[in-house]
Amino acid sequence: MSSVTTEIKENKMGAMPINRLLFSMSVPMIISMLVQALYNIVDSAFVAQISENALSSVSLAFPMQNFMIAVAAGTGVGTNALLSKSLGAKKFDTANKTASVSIFLAFLNWLIFVIIALLFTTPFLKGQTNVLEIIEGGEVYLHIVLVGSLGIFIQVAMERLLQSTGRTFEAMISQGVGAVANIILDPIFIFGLFGLPKMGVAGAAIATVIGQFISCAVGIYLNLRKNHEIHIHIKNVLPNRYILKSIYIVAIPSILMISIGSIMIFYMNRILDSYTPTAIAVFGVYFKLQSFIFMPVFGLNNGMIPIIAYNYGARNKQRIHQTIKLSVIAAVVIMLAGFAAFQVLPYKLLALFKASDNMIAIGVPALRIISFSFLLAGYNIVTSSVFQALGNGMYSLIISVVRQLVVLLPAAFLLSRTGELNHVWLAFPIAEIVALALCTAYLIRILKKLDF
Repeated sequence: MSSVTTEIKENKMGAMPINRLLFSMSVPMIISMLVQALYNIVDSAFVAQISENALSSVSLAFPMQNFMIAVAAGTGVGTNALLSKSLGAKKFDTANKTASVSIFLAFLNWLIFVIIALLFTTPFLKGQTNVLEIIEGGEVYLHIVLVGSLGIFIQVAMERLLQSTGRTFEAMISQGVGAVANIILDPIFIFGLFGLPKMGVAGAAIATVIGQFISCAVGIYLNLRKNHEIHIHIKNVLPNRYILKSIYIVAIPSILMISIGSIMIFYMNRILDSYTPTAIAVFGVYFKLQSFIFMPVFGLNNGMIPIIAYNYGARNKQRIHQTIKLSVIAAVVIMLAGFAAFQVLPYKLLALFKASDNMIAIGVPALRIISFSFLLAGYNIVTSSVFQALGNGMYSLIISVVRQLVVLLPAAFLLSRTGELNHVWLAFPIAEIVALALCTAYLIRILKKLDF
């Protein structure tokens, strides 16, 4: 490829008008995230057709599954930030090395989770409930998903490489194809269609793993054939100290930040189990539903981060400020739409999961109360991602720790002592108010420190 062509494509994130650039970078990722969110909802809706206990099994498995995604996504954020910054600073050798190292890290993370699956699945589930049927279903689901996690680790690595060079449309294709395959395969494996045996919860897990490997294969193909700005080579897969430090100075706070969500869900499940297992099912349904609102914001972030990282490397403060402002506005609008849906349509949303009368009685006020946190969450999510893009993921980590461990869990526990389940849900908007104050203070500080 000629140097002129490379230069034009390489300068996209430094030259294109911010509104058009953010739109072109984010919309494919938002669509991709919406497809992923649709899969989350459809997957749980199919599982709910088996039984409420089956739905609870998947809900209890979610914190561990979320931890796996945290490691994949966090490593991807670190890779994305270093690669985009290297391209912005014209350090192409570093960019190529970073891209190659991401493959090695994907395999390493997979091996870690195979060990976790074999040693820690049962005690993890027993720590949340003592209902044997729920525990057994969770064991089956987690063993399959964790042992088969190589697909998602490589999938996420491939998507981040595409995003880092501005190829968000290709990243959308990679993720979307797997999610659609998952949606199609779910009923086939769960209910035993076309002559296959009925596999229940195990079928949902198998469909998930197959979908991830399909996305993985598409991502590899697109990077090798379409992503000409970077070159993956076997000789570069082993990391050096600089690459590891640069990736994980951003990745570790990001991994911990997402993992904190797993800790929060784990202990929230324990609090809710003291009322009724149905409350756990409701909480699981909430997380599936809210993903349809939050995933577009995460897609927006995935488009925003490489733009900010690139212009940070290119030392263009004005473009950084413009990107932050537009991203915040877009995120707030998305979250307002989600708030309206949860306030107006809670009965219809719960009906998607074959909700019993008891589940509806618990779920309707839960969705309405928790959704008040949406009014602040869009701003908080975007600003936390800004810190990561500017190489200060520690701010994001502190905010996440305070929001979920210092405020939300203690508040939920104290409110549970009133004996009224509806009071527990108030912990979510309370935590978001505290996060708002911290996000604003850190944003002002980090923007003042930009030395160009």
